[in-house]
Amino acid sequence: MKKKILYAFIIIAIIAIAAGAYVYSIINTGFGIDKTVYLYIDGSRDYDALLKELEDSAKVKSINNFELLASVMDYKDNLKTGRYAVKPDMNILDLMRHLRSGHQTPLNLKFNNIRTKEDFAERISGQLMLGKEDLLATLNDPEKCKDLGFTTETIVAMFIPNTYQFYWDASSNEFFQRMKTEYNDFWNNKRVAQAEELGLSPAEVSTLASIVEEECTFTDEYPVVAGLYLNRLRSGQALQADPTVKFAVGDFSLRRILNKHLETDSPYNTYMHTGLPPGPIRIPSIKGIDSVLNYTKSDYLYMCAKEDFSGRHNFANTYAEHQKNAARYRNALNARGIY
Repeated sequence: MKKKILYAFIIIAIIAIAAGAYVYSIINTGFGIDKTVYLYIDGSRDYDALLKELEDSAKVKSINNFELLASVMDYKDNLKTGRYAVKPDMNILDLMRHLRSGHQTPLNLKFNNIRTKEDFAERISGQLMLGKEDLLATLNDPEKCKDLGFTTETIVAMFIPNTYQFYWDASSNEFFQRMKTEYNDFWNNKRVAQAEELGLSPAEVSTLASIVEEECTFTDEYPVVAGLYLNRLRSGQALQADPTVKFAVGDFSLRRILNKHLETDSPYNTYMHTGLPPGPIRIPSIKGIDSVLNYTKSDYLYMCAKEDFSGRHNFANTYAEHQKNAARYRNALNARGIY
C-alpha cells in the first residue's frame, strides 16, 4: 500500500514537473530582436493587427504561444491603447503584463521649424495617436481657442518648440492642456515683464518673433531685425515685412515681392496695414522669442537683403541710404533673371 502511494506521488510529481516545464516553455517565449522595438495599439484595438506587429516588428518566436497566453490571461478583449516597448531580454509574459496594465513607454515629442497649422498638425499626428484633422479642428475652433486664452490667429503662439515627453495615446484635451501648461511655464515673470516693457503681450512678442525668423537666415541677426521692427512700431511706420506678404499670398517660396503682391488685401499684409498682423506667421523658436525680448538697440528703420545673396541684410537709418541698398539688390535680382 505504501509503495502504491509512493508511486502515485512520483507520478503526480512527474506530471507536475512536465506541466511546469511546458508552462515555462510557453511563458519564456522570447523575441528575435537585438534592440528595443515598439508595438502600437490605436483606438481600433485591433487584436489581429497586434499579432501582425508581434510577428513583423517584434519577431516573436511563437505567435501560437502568445495567443495561448493571451487566452489564459483574458487579454484579447481587454486591449489598451498605447505604445509598448519590447526589449530583447523580455519574454511574452513580461510583455503581457505591460499590455494588460497599460504600462506604456513615453516618447519624446519634438517640433520645430513649423510655418502653418497644417504643418503643425501633420508633425504632431505623425508622432502621436491624434489625427491631423482632429488637431486642425481645435486649432480653427474660436471657442476652443478662447478657452485656452487665444484666438484662432494667435493659437500657434501657445506652442513652444521643444522636446516633451508624452504617452503616444494622449487625448486631444491632454495634448492641448499640456501645451498650455508649458506655455505658462515658459512665459515666466521675467519674460512677461520684458514683454510689458516693450508694450507687447506674449502673443504679440511671438508674432513679431515669427516675422523676424522668416526674415532672417542667420540667428545672429534676430536681435538686430527685432530692434528695427520695434523702432518702426514705435514710430507708427508700417512694418513692410516681406514675409507677411508671402503669408498673406499663401506662398512662402516667393523670391521677389512685386506690386501685385503688395496689393493683397489681408490683415497680414504689413505694407497695407500698420502695426502687427493678427497672429504669428509661423511658430517661432525660443531663440526667436528671446531675441525680441532682448533686442539690439539701434536707430535702424530699414533693411534690405544683401546683393551678394548671402542671406544677410544691409541695415539703414535713413530712407536715402535704404534706397541705395535696395537698388543694389534689385540690380542683382535682375542680373540673375529673378522677376
